[in-house]
Amino acid sequence: MLYRRLGHSGLKVSALSFGSWVTYGNQIGVDSALECMQVAYDAGVNFFDNAEVYAKGESERIMGEVLRRTGWRRGSYLVSTKLYWGLHDGPNEKNTLNRKYLRAAIDGSLARFGLDYVDLVFCHRGDPETPLEETVYAMSEMVSSGKALYWGTSEWPAADIAAAWHIADRHHLHKPVMEQPQYNLLHRERVEKEYARLYADLGLGTTIWSPLASGLLTGKYNDGVPPDSRATLKGYEWIGERVRDAAKIAKVRKLAPIADDLGCTLAQLALAWCLVNPRVSTVITGASRPTQVRENMAALDVLGKLDAAVLARIDDAVA
Repeated sequence: MLYRRLGHSGLKVSALSFGSWVTYGNQIGVDSALECMQVAYDAGVNFFDNAEVYAKGESERIMGEVLRRTGWRRGSYLVSTKLYWGLHDGPNEKNTLNRKYLRAAIDGSLARFGLDYVDLVFCHRGDPETPLEETVYAMSEMVSSGKALYWGTSEWPAADIAAAWHIADRHHLHKPVMEQPQYNLLHRERVEKEYARLYADLGLGTTIWSPLASGLLTGKYNDGVPPDSRATLKGYEWIGERVRDAAKIAKVRKLAPIADDLGCTLAQLALAWCLVNPRVSTVITGASRPTQVRENMAALDVLGKLDAAVLARIDDAVA
């Protein structure tokens, strides 16, 4: 396993990490989650990503039970959660980053995990109705209280990340350290261009999600949607629409010969490609079976094969 620093922080995260979005509580329960996480952990994965809203809190409960059963040393792994959407319908309990919600939300997450603290906590989206200064103070207080070690954002515009950082800097508060954006061969603009100045100016780290474009880059949707796919799950119909995009499928088909020439799967090619970008701190992978975890981890073997000529071929394929 490779380990990279999370931006300018002193924290090191495994280049490939493991997330629970969609799968936990929707496709798999504790036993299967334990099998997958154990395989990932044995491969050197030290970061496990989660969020309050995933399966309405059930994802955190499942991951917490896995951690209890494994008995892994707390210092050997990192856990994250993300806060914004909420689990209740009260006016201060959903779609907000106000201080009241954030204080209650982190306590709820820790209770479901069965942990004293999470390593990373993200503002899952921006909240234009709450003053940014209020959110920055609340997140800094969360770190100062020991309930989280680092805080960051997810899918925030570059300008808002910079504004939050400068508020924290001006008031000597804990600054946002990382951003969790979508990044893959078919979705590149934000990470490569919009955030370009933030890496050097603010020391921003990234924990990227959807490296396989909801499975599209595995090639499994080239001939339709399999009946056991996440794209068929109730509430995730939007994934089904995304993976039926004919133009994107055409690009995936062009990538297949490149993967064949490298002796790897399309998924491994797509994951390794994300890691070529030095601004990517970690690539969050997902899986519902241990075999998928092992396949994903093998992407590290492909990384060294992605020289300038291969990368040019990949760019041509997805142009």
